[in-house]
Amino acid sequence: MDNLTLDVMGASLVEVALTVGFILVGALVIEIVLYLIFGLLLRSKYLLPIMLLGPAAVGLALLVVYPLLWELNLSFTNMSLRRFGDRAEYTWIACQNADLQVARNWLTDCLIKNYVDVFRLPVLQQAYFFPVFLRTVLWTFLNIFFHVAGGLGLALLLNRPIRGRGIYRTLIILPWAIPQVIAALAWRGEFNFEFGFINIMLTRIGLEPISWLTDPLWNFVAMCIVNIWLGVPFMMVILLGGLQSISTEYYEAAEIDGANAFQQFRSITWPLLQPVMTPAVILGTIWTFNNFNIPFFINQNELETSDILVTALFRAAFQYNRYGFSAAFAFVIFIILLVYSIIYIRASGTLKEAY
Repeated sequence: MDNLTLDVMGASLVEVALTVGFILVGALVIEIVLYLIFGLLLRSKYLLPIMLLGPAAVGLALLVVYPLLWELNLSFTNMSLRRFGDRAEYTWIACQNADLQVARNWLTDCLIKNYVDVFRLPVLQQAYFFPVFLRTVLWTFLNIFFHVAGGLGLALLLNRPIRGRGIYRTLIILPWAIPQVIAALAWRGEFNFEFGFINIMLTRIGLEPISWLTDPLWNFVAMCIVNIWLGVPFMMVILLGGLQSISTEYYEAAEIDGANAFQQFRSITWPLLQPVMTPAVILGTIWTFNNFNIPFFINQNELETSDILVTALFRAAFQYNRYGFSAAFAFVIFIILLVYSIIYIRASGTLKEAY
């Protein structure tokens, strides 16, 4: 290695060491403050759990809560590439400076202008919010349906005493273990019109090749194929763990009562899987709804007919440089997922034991 490379590596190691040292010193200071307040001053009986959770709570506040509050503040500004930094103003101030006090509605045209613009202006160059939202809902529903169906089918098969069960589990889990970016780029190569393996096989059996990367419909289908291939192993692992937690005594009693396999699945397996399936479906829905890698990399030609909300948000922020608008857009997506999670949990009722 030359001297320049060694200097860069040395500087990087110094920065890492300083960062780790800063975190350790900060955690130590937090522990001392908590001990002084809750131990010596208040003499709380919960001193130990408070001290154990204290550094994590402060870390979450710095890494999650503060960025959310900062983005919320940004969502009320007109910040963009032309109005960056000190040039950016709050939308109601910009409204006054532009002599628009006679706006039709000060609330929607000034105060929460960015949030209203999410619904009344294109979120991409031509596509509006609701068509992209409906496409995202369709994308999420199709993927979650096949994730649960495929994962449950594989879990039921692997829950049976078969030879080589461990090998099958390992092979099936491999797609989930591969980094998504690597898998998406590899699949994109297989969808190539001329050299992709899928079209080569289609032509070998006498069918016409498909324009996976340029046709809007087939590009969306290609996105779904890749994400289903990636998501089924995760759901299989979760549901297999749930199946193995169900006592065999239930099935033995059902067999004595003369219940067939379908009746056992409907009356025993499905109800007892709900406490495991509910959080898995919620997490899967949020991950799929916000899945960026697959729609972005498979949509090589940036077709607006293949974009979902999260890729539209990325393009609005980092390609079209509409930062205030994008912050409001992000909070709209957050609210949609929050409302879905609350409704699903209350409707299913399978997490009541956790309250």
